[in-house]
Amino acid sequence: RAFMLFTSLRAMQRAYEILQAEFDRKNLKYPLMIQGEGSRNELLSRFREHGNAVLLGSQSFWEGVDVRGEALSLVIIDKLPFAPPDDPVLAARIAEMNKQGRNAFMEFQLPRTIINLKQGAGRLIRDEKDRGVLMICDPRLISKHYGKRIWQSLPPFKRTRDEKEAVDFFVSGHNSN
Repeated sequence: RAFMLFTSLRAMQRAYEILQAEFDRKNLKYPLMIQGEGSRNELLSRFREHGNAVLLGSQSFWEGVDVRGEALSLVIIDKLPFAPPDDPVLAARIAEMNKQGRNAFMEFQLPRTIINLKQGAGRLIRDEKDRGVLMICDPRLISKHYGKRIWQSLPPFKRTRDEKEAVDFFVSGHNSN
């Protein structure tokens, strides 16, 4: 019942290989699916049918995906979704803003990242009865000055860095607030 959302295809593929090896080693029978095994709609249909699957996806799974209720209770985001620094359109926009004496990072890159992160996080809670855990694995959320702004932009929910609290949420049957 987990989505793992990635900012790069390479990271997604590597995580899939690691999970596949761990599932085999521990004899775990959770269906493991990855973007590219079929169309997005086919994968989502299979994900819903299984009820206990893990689905790894990149850009196309960050928005426009609706899985309600118990079928999805964990969304893991590998990194903050900043645009790739080698994007020529982004580089041109940054250069133009900098030329104007503006702060391209705070005025353009960060707001765009926040919107994309909210899209990814929004996969978890689709209606008022949905419950789950959102795990953002990027240490910049804590270590960088802009992390607080990102946190403040997300919907209000209980926040923790304590793994036990997250595990307890699942053990307790999702009744935690």
